[in-house]
Amino acid sequence: MKQFFLGLVALGLIVACSSSSSSDDGPTGNDNFDRGALLVNIADNIIVPAFEDLQAKLTALDVARGNFVNDMNQTNLDALSNAWLDAYKVWQYVEMFNIGKAETIGGSDKGFVSFFNIYPLTEDDVENGAANGNYDLDHSNYHDAQGFPALDFLIHGVADADIAPIEKFTTNINKDGYVDYLTDIVAQMQTLNNSFIDDWSNGYRTTFVSSTENTATSSVNKIVNDFINYYERGLRANKIGTPAGNFSNMPLPEKVEAFYRKDVSKELALDALKAVQDFFNGKAYNTSATGESYKSYLIALDRSDLATIINSKFDTAREKIQDLDNNFYDQINTDNTKMTQAYDALQSVVVSLKVDMVQAFDIRIDFQDNDGD
Repeated sequence: MKQFFLGLVALGLIVACSSSSSSDDGPTGNDNFDRGALLVNIADNIIVPAFEDLQAKLTALDVARGNFVNDMNQTNLDALSNAWLDAYKVWQYVEMFNIGKAETIGGSDKGFVSFFNIYPLTEDDVENGAANGNYDLDHSNYHDAQGFPALDFLIHGVADADIAPIEKFTTNINKDGYVDYLTDIVAQMQTLNNSFIDDWSNGYRTTFVSSTENTATSSVNKIVNDFINYYERGLRANKIGTPAGNFSNMPLPEKVEAFYRKDVSKELALDALKAVQDFFNGKAYNTSATGESYKSYLIALDRSDLATIINSKFDTAREKIQDLDNNFYDQINTDNTKMTQAYDALQSVVVSLKVDMVQAFDIRIDFQDNDGD
């Protein structure tokens, strides 16, 4: 009898160890919410349409580039600037989706963002590339010398010895090099973005929507982490906190997004915040339709209170950003307090997302934020 009892104890220990080991793989997520419907809405109504619209805007950008290269006048340069801004605004709806093929390029934790929106720009790399033609946009050394920030400099910035941006292409000694650099950057962006669309169309969409389990590598867990990571770093820190000096001893206005155009920094930030809130609420890209979302997931978990709190905090952050100058560079230099207040409003959402929401979803955060917040 004693041996039988010891056997039961041993069996209990084995089961307990097995259960403990399984929990290391991630929470089970037995909440009966239809994660598959959530993933279908995210893929079909939000991610893919946004990437496709970005491709359309990049195609229009390339047409404007060609028109300018063939006839270099201020009117065509202005049209190129408008096409750049149209594409940049759509990018704000895409940047958070660092998943699928987009995640596999670029290195570190930035993925495809490395080729599209690393700022501030390293001007010397662009200048040297235009001067000698010796550059490799696929190399990590050029992550901060391409994409939208590099186009911003080429279209709006003034090169050494030039008075107006257009002189880079008309009178500068390296004018042909600037044209080549401009052309190569736009081509790089088109090629990469088209490859992401192909990835979603040729298999990854099926993989994404079928991965409904609750593990560290499942689609819901990864997209939740990517969403929060982007909100915390790409929006809160990069667009507001870093230039406002929240992570340094002094403000760093030269680190604003769209530094050379400057007067669109608020517009881009508001687009980014709208993209985040629309995604949280499951709103389809460029339509008023809504589907399963983080909001509906919280409601299904009897946490409609949290969904309301998050949306209210998003709205408050929007009000603070709307109160800023269109030109964040000027805002920082004239009244940086308003920038830090906007940061505080954005920051107030972080705990609701990163702690309360992920706890409700029974999901673990897979990244660390080292900015000291």
